[in-house]
Amino acid sequence: MSNLKELFDYKNPPKDNNIINDYDIFKDKNLLDNLRTKIVENIIDNNITNDDNLDDFLNNEINKTIEGYDLTNLERSHLYNLIENEINGYGPLTELLKDENITEIMVNSPSEIYIEIDGNLIKDESISFINDAHIVRTIQKLIEPLGRTIDSSSPMVDSRLKDGSRINAVIPPLSTKGPVITIRKFKTSISNIDELIRLGSLTPNMASFLEAAVKSKMNILVCGGTGSGKTTLLNILSSFIPEEERIITIEDAAELKLSQPHVISLETRTTNYESSGEVTIRDLVRNSLRMRPDRIIVGEVRGGEAFDMLQAMNTGHEGSLTTLHANSNIDALHRLETMVLMANIDIPVRAVREYIFNAIDLVINIERLSDGKRKIRAISEVIDFKDDEIVLNDIFKFNQIGITSSKEVDGQFIEIKKMPKCIKKIESYGFKDIEKIFK
Repeated sequence: MSNLKELFDYKNPPKDNNIINDYDIFKDKNLLDNLRTKIVENIIDNNITNDDNLDDFLNNEINKTIEGYDLTNLERSHLYNLIENEINGYGPLTELLKDENITEIMVNSPSEIYIEIDGNLIKDESISFINDAHIVRTIQKLIEPLGRTIDSSSPMVDSRLKDGSRINAVIPPLSTKGPVITIRKFKTSISNIDELIRLGSLTPNMASFLEAAVKSKMNILVCGGTGSGKTTLLNILSSFIPEEERIITIEDAAELKLSQPHVISLETRTTNYESSGEVTIRDLVRNSLRMRPDRIIVGEVRGGEAFDMLQAMNTGHEGSLTTLHANSNIDALHRLETMVLMANIDIPVRAVREYIFNAIDLVINIERLSDGKRKIRAISEVIDFKDDEIVLNDIFKFNQIGITSSKEVDGQFIEIKKMPKCIKKIESYGFKDIEKIFK
């Protein structure tokens, strides 16, 4: 098969500040959209599946469609590239999904696409969809390999792509503006603690402490806002678990990528067309207790499953890890308390708080700062239950001083020069050098 770029003498458009917009190449926006629509519809009608004839087929379709139009070589090459992405890729999103620098993709309308690069949200002017139907068709192509569908009877989907990226899509009637896509890409580049240190998310001392804490089977709760890096941090913390242990991960959409040999991944299931067959996080947490786990990792707790998770932590399943949405470590414990009460279990609030106190050892707050960088704001240990309140002790924290002239957050990490109570447990697992951090 001829190389597509050679076939039309296509040259990659320059990047960075010289990104070529669809409508910079095609000055006539309506012409571009009409040509794309005609060619894509013809491709769908003909249902071409023989890849060996793909180049010839596309060439013929473009020739038939553009007959009578005076297109330049650049316009024809660009049109070919767009159509090739429709067949072999994911339409206008193809190149965005390949770009490792992009961490999030948001499609609000055919001509309103936003991307996140280095924590900064920008509008991508280089691509566009033809219309709402084009967006829906792209959603269907993204989720079809996952065994999911989206239509008026099931207008919302939340799943993950093959590379671990998370996709959420909503179409009318739930979305009044039109089809909306949000893709949070899985960053393979951030796969170990050294990379977080390089990015300035934490210090080497903090990394050493967290590694010892995980290996010492401390129950850890990671909290933060949307897009703060909770799942990435959870994935890195999980990598510290010894290979000989049996790990069970429980998630709405499987995002964790663990390298240990003995990992069982469980994923929830939504209701089918008959409104049956739903399997929730809580169902999976309960079932995991019968699977002889050494560690239970819950991707995120949102409701009544918090009670079952705390039960597991309190009944011999030490070293469990989970995340939840909260703005600070103490807020995380308050939200966990609310979730336990959502389980419809008739127990007093004091008993719930005592239950949390006995289950959780460490709380880690990670935050996406105003400059887009992610940092661990605080690592705290649960040290006491006094006057019906849980008492936290900060071990490390990030102290923000201000904003620099380049609009970057200015601050420093602080190590609390007080020996944490959890050091005794860490030392009992053979980590004798950790206490040197606090001397």
